[in-house]
Amino acid sequence: MKTAFITGTSGQDGSYLVELLLSKGYEVHGLKRRSSSLNTSRLDHIFEHERFHLHYGDVCDGSSLTRLLYDIKPDEVYNLAAQSHVRVSFDIPEYTGDATGMGALRLFEALRAVGSKARVYQASSSEMFGNSPAPQSEKTVFAPRSPYGCAKAFAHYSAVNYRESYGMHISCGILFNHESPRRGETFVTRKIAIAAARIKAGLQQSLALGNLEAKRDWGFAPEYVEAMWRMLQQERPGDYVIGTGETYSVRDFVMAAFDHLGMDWLDYVTLDPRYERPAEVNVLQANTSKAWDMLGWQARTFLPDLVRIMVDAEVSALVPQLVTA
Repeated sequence: MKTAFITGTSGQDGSYLVELLLSKGYEVHGLKRRSSSLNTSRLDHIFEHERFHLHYGDVCDGSSLTRLLYDIKPDEVYNLAAQSHVRVSFDIPEYTGDATGMGALRLFEALRAVGSKARVYQASSSEMFGNSPAPQSEKTVFAPRSPYGCAKAFAHYSAVNYRESYGMHISCGILFNHESPRRGETFVTRKIAIAAARIKAGLQQSLALGNLEAKRDWGFAPEYVEAMWRMLQQERPGDYVIGTGETYSVRDFVMAAFDHLGMDWLDYVTLDPRYERPAEVNVLQANTSKAWDMLGWQARTFLPDLVRIMVDAEVSALVPQLVTA
């Protein structure tokens, strides 16, 4: 039985990764930040699984990482922890740099300190590319345009440095946008899906958004965690771009969400400059040829189906509320 250690366990990707690894027979240990409120709703359905264990700790606290890695002795480590909201990173750049950038460095150093031979996955991001020409591949120049993108670039280069300097088996997944019904409610895709469902149900009147012209490569999160796992099954570590290869604008996503429920988005969507970023990334589109050649991985769910999955999930979640209202 292999043992895995995951940071960022309670997030969207973390919860899907826990499910995947448990299905493959792993013993899974997750890192959880201490909070006065419950924030593990994505894990509630597997909380009592005999091979799943949660531990208090924080990537901003190197000593907790060292202690846990020494005790658990994992075969695989997945670093998903981050302050991952791009717009918010402009408001809290120092914390974003600490958690997202330095957090990865602390993890790599803790692994080195305990002499771990674990294979490591580092969650890199397409935001590192900024406005470099699309489609972006593993060879595309990084030009981040947010504190989040800068922090992820630092973490990525730290992973490469530890791989080359100390022979550590660290692979970086440069993941493009990936969504699901478990996406945080403040992220634009989930925000749109929730609003469409609530407006259809008569519980909300309008939806305020920022830049509708930004184009992204949107995929389905459960498929992307499979790519993470496949990276750590390779004999040699490497960096891989993960995405669908297709790009759509925020406007396209909004239109698809409202069309799915038989509504005209123009009747409900307003523009609010408060939601615009100080510096925008215009177009992200993945060139995933290496992932296919080396990992045998390719996306199966594209934007039209992704939108339907997310909107239908929000409609279903509203049914109990409407019944009791």
